[in-house]
Amino acid sequence: MLRVMKFGGTSVGSVDAVRQVTQILADAYRQGDRVAAVVSAMSGVTNQLLEAAAQAAAGNDQAHTQLRQALIERHRDTATALLTDSQRQHETIAHITALADRCSRLVESVHVLGHLSRRAEDWIASFGERMAAVLVAAALNQAGIPAEPVESDQIIVTDDQFGNASPLLDVTRERAHSILVPLLERGMLPVVTGYFGATLNGAVTTLGRGGSDYSAAILGYALDADEVWIWTDVDGVMTADPRLVPEARTLPAISYAEAAELAYFGAKVIHPRTMQPAASRGIPIWIKNTFNPDHPGTRIGPETVPNGSVVKAITAIPGISVITVEGSSFLSVADVTARVFEAVAKTGANVYMIFQASSQHSLGFAVRQHEAAMVHAALTREFELDLHKGLIARISEDSQLAIVAVVGAGMKGTPGVAGRVFNTLGQAGINIVAIAQGSSELNISFVIAEHEVARAVPAIHAAFGLASVPDSTHGTGITEPVTRSAVAPGN
Repeated sequence: MLRVMKFGGTSVGSVDAVRQVTQILADAYRQGDRVAAVVSAMSGVTNQLLEAAAQAAAGNDQAHTQLRQALIERHRDTATALLTDSQRQHETIAHITALADRCSRLVESVHVLGHLSRRAEDWIASFGERMAAVLVAAALNQAGIPAEPVESDQIIVTDDQFGNASPLLDVTRERAHSILVPLLERGMLPVVTGYFGATLNGAVTTLGRGGSDYSAAILGYALDADEVWIWTDVDGVMTADPRLVPEARTLPAISYAEAAELAYFGAKVIHPRTMQPAASRGIPIWIKNTFNPDHPGTRIGPETVPNGSVVKAITAIPGISVITVEGSSFLSVADVTARVFEAVAKTGANVYMIFQASSQHSLGFAVRQHEAAMVHAALTREFELDLHKGLIARISEDSQLAIVAVVGAGMKGTPGVAGRVFNTLGQAGINIVAIAQGSSELNISFVIAEHEVARAVPAIHAAFGLASVPDSTHGTGITEPVTRSAVAPGN
């Protein structure tokens, strides 16, 4: 069996965490599986890299030296605590120092130019993963597991959308088979950097924040993996955010479509685009907890698994603004809908929901609050003449809102679900600003005041009895993954 195992920032964020990752990978390797690891940067490092680059562009002539020192200190201290062999320790610290030097020179060049391009930002942001892969590979080698760090800009080929690139899967597949497959066939465990790739011309690109999940699914696709395991700091996909709903439970299984809806509408346990490469080949994705490896976790696969409720989970996105374009009648304004979304697309803002009055007097949509002013300005420029003529009455923004999404494949064709959702909100005295339901009938989404989320999510969770959802795979027909406790020592 070939497994791709991805470990997030908290999973490699400390000495003890890296030791736990090493144990998990070593156990899987000794079990006889072929394993390819994908690692994120140590927690906080990517933010540190981006902040230093921004400071350099703003005129801080010490940003590059301060960054270099901070990177070396954190990774050197981790290597020193992890590695007992002096030669391996020396080689690992030398490798980390060389990477920090390269990164420092890039940040210095940003200061000299006084400009931080998206291309330069992606290149700088990639160094956290590069250093983490070196650390994890060194720890594995010390544990007797032959491992090698592999930089993903040699394998994952993408388009040139810096900051949010998309993979060219056929070319990536060729690269994976020429670079990774020979390593696996020699009994090596490749430790691949997550989060970034490169264009055909070799320019480093990133896959969006949280993109290491996506990297793992891309490599799973490229290697024809049997499974992709996403190791994080929670037990799996939950019925709600436990900070809002303490009685929230772990779901044993959900479908690719359900997982995509949850990820898109705010569930941070997995990157929204992770499902697509895996789904195209039917590769199961497991969400597992690095710090509780005996928990079965959540399986994401082609089919949904009934859990006794038509609803699987509830999630929320705070910090939302609703932009509304209003007029006496859009019939007199040519191509108004196309013009609205062409203008929005040029800003790069993501639209989460769209709603239009049947009378065609208004068109509204939801965006992130920090992008609202930019979107509003773009629409004002686009419709300047229509506003002057009175064909468009106004373009307005309502802020401090949130989107709540109720997700579950069981809602499809089941009458009364929306009624129960909105009746629950009505009984709680929560006002609804806007409503949308996807054509797939997998989710019902609505906009409410941000401060009402803490009441709305628990109320809906209770209304659908999600606290009683089983948190194990027993009775679902799912085969549990083999975890560390199931592996005999020394095997």
